[in-house]
Amino acid sequence: MRLMWQLVAVAVIAMAGGGAVAAVQEDSPWLTLVLGVATSVLAVLVYRWVVARTEHRAVTELGRKGAAAGLGLGTLLGLALFGVVVANIAFLGHYEVTGLGSVTGAVGLVGFMAAAAVTEELLFRGVLFRVTEERWGTWWAMALSGLLFGAFHLANPDADLYGAFAVAVEAGGMLTAAYVATRRLWVPIGVHFGWNFAAGGVFSAEVSGNGASHGLLDSVTTGPAWVTGGAFGPEGSPYALVFCVLAATVFLLVARRRGRLVPRRGRGERSAALATLPR
Repeated sequence: MRLMWQLVAVAVIAMAGGGAVAAVQEDSPWLTLVLGVATSVLAVLVYRWVVARTEHRAVTELGRKGAAAGLGLGTLLGLALFGVVVANIAFLGHYEVTGLGSVTGAVGLVGFMAAAAVTEELLFRGVLFRVTEERWGTWWAMALSGLLFGAFHLANPDADLYGAFAVAVEAGGMLTAAYVATRRLWVPIGVHFGWNFAAGGVFSAEVSGNGASHGLLDSVTTGPAWVTGGAFGPEGSPYALVFCVLAATVFLLVARRRGRLVPRRGRGERSAALATLPR
């Protein structure tokens, strides 16, 4: 029951706020920024309220301490990872910067990507992964939430099965691993935002099959889809898979060293393992 209430509460904010942001994105980048930030803040507040009410605990995964540092570190990591992906595609001659793009377009994408990153992380890592991990352990919960996250992206206009699989592995693995390593949502939110903003707001690439964006750089992507990701965007390239898997591996090694992996055991053993996690 608590899973349902938490999902519904965050999903309502995601749909209402996301719809408002999408409606004004093309015409008013500054309003898009304001609405995107407002949606993000409201989603965090609603998540904190509903989780506190349904689980009767302090919502430590969104604790204020370390929030700015976690968001900043995650954002830098997301920007760097996507930059490395594009650099490798450019090295092969399949990505070229043709000039400067749109600053106002990039401003609007800050709001759009912030709303998407926050609401999706609250839904998929904050609710789905966290609750299922309590029942099935880290590995099964990671696989399930990753598959659902990939399937969620099939609704995008230029999505396909391979693109959904790539997102399931990349984001479902890396972002979940970032949460497991820190037991906070701030780093995965930052990584998610940095990755998406780099794609659309900096390199003007296709983002998860949603078409090209108008960011800070005008660019042209050419070449075989198996290298560039095709209409789905660089997230469908083998470079994205490799670098995200590497990042996920590092996060998981940190999580294991910190004792934050939850095994699939009997209810009593699993409860004991969860009780030792930092709150």
